[in-house]
Amino acid sequence: MYSIIDIESNGAAFREEQITEIAIYKFDGHQILDQFISMVNPQSEITPYVQKLTGITQNMVKTAPKFHEIAKRIVEITENSTIVGHNVDFDYRMLRQSFSALGFDFERETIDTIPLARKLIPDEKSYSLSKLCKSIGIPLTDKHRAAGDARATLDLFKLLMLKDQSAEIIQKQQEEARAKTDSNRIKILLENLPSKKGIVYFQDDKGKILYLDFFTDLYRISKNILNSKAKKWNVVQQLTSQIHYELVGNEVLARIMMLNKKITKDERALFGLFYIEEKYAIKRLSTQKKIKPFLKLKTFSQASKVLKYVQDNPDFQDVEKFKKVIHLKGRNELWLSEGRTIGEKSFLIIENGALKSYGFYELHHQIKSREKINKLKIDVSFEPKLVENYLKLALLKNYFEIFPLPRAIEISED
Repeated sequence: MYSIIDIESNGAAFREEQITEIAIYKFDGHQILDQFISMVNPQSEITPYVQKLTGITQNMVKTAPKFHEIAKRIVEITENSTIVGHNVDFDYRMLRQSFSALGFDFERETIDTIPLARKLIPDEKSYSLSKLCKSIGIPLTDKHRAAGDARATLDLFKLLMLKDQSAEIIQKQQEEARAKTDSNRIKILLENLPSKKGIVYFQDDKGKILYLDFFTDLYRISKNILNSKAKKWNVVQQLTSQIHYELVGNEVLARIMMLNKKITKDERALFGLFYIEEKYAIKRLSTQKKIKPFLKLKTFSQASKVLKYVQDNPDFQDVEKFKKVIHLKGRNELWLSEGRTIGEKSFLIIENGALKSYGFYELHHQIKSREKINKLKIDVSFEPKLVENYLKLALLKNYFEIFPLPRAIEISED
């Protein structure tokens, strides 16, 4: 039994898309036994590009059912069947993503008609649904609409089954799909990770943390790790059974949070940014024991990026100006930056050049007094020197808005 499917989305950022239309035909290999076609209210904006491409407007979905109202019907019509789609990974991801938001784990076998078409209908100029259908004479009405695309996919699938007289290719395709256990496992591990900044936790089946770090793109970098050929990732790849994350606006805040939760230790810096012979330079710390570096950096790659940033900034050609920018001693300040989520901000309290506390507050709450800060702050439980370099890097790159820290303060958040 097969469920031929097509889904249209609102065109939001990757992994933030919402379904706007869905069509499913239940097919037994000979005839359609059931069908479900519905607009879906995405409860968010449809991009202008998608509105133009599909013809689906905001008004058309305004009174449509929300996904949770049609979820039961989708489960019923796809039960005990294999989902078939043209680029089925997209449709299946959209379903799993939508069910996951409801706290439900949706799992089905899948078949993609694109690789099947490449094998059974070779030498086509394009395997996009519209161009392939036009080439082989399959009618496609309402292009880029769920019902039209799903029906064309069904007709294409019927032709592919007919051409595959021995059923070897479809059988092989299903066997290959099952054989890709590791690939499927990685897809499932990654499917809920957003392409945003944050702390990621790779954990085994007992919840033990195998690896954690701050990533500027949680999805992309986690995917790179799980698919890496490097031996250092072997244990993480083999034992990871779950990935959790916390959204964090910048690396400085992430390092502070990890150190304060005692879930990470500060790694030893290997390189330093120096000013030698009237120019900035990166040197190994082990070779420059008599000269104090401006900044200590863990990797050569990180050090090289900082060096380029400093060299490209005209203000930093005066080394005294540079030193003044990253100078911490004597600072008594409140540093503000983005928080963990939209609508939240973070703050750091710097006293006499050292980090003392950090915290979060909603944008509609103004921090007007030291008393209010004291109610929200989280005191650091580690040696402040551990984040000294991160604070200097934050000053260097203007990560924070900085305000004096008197007894009472007024801060505009417009």
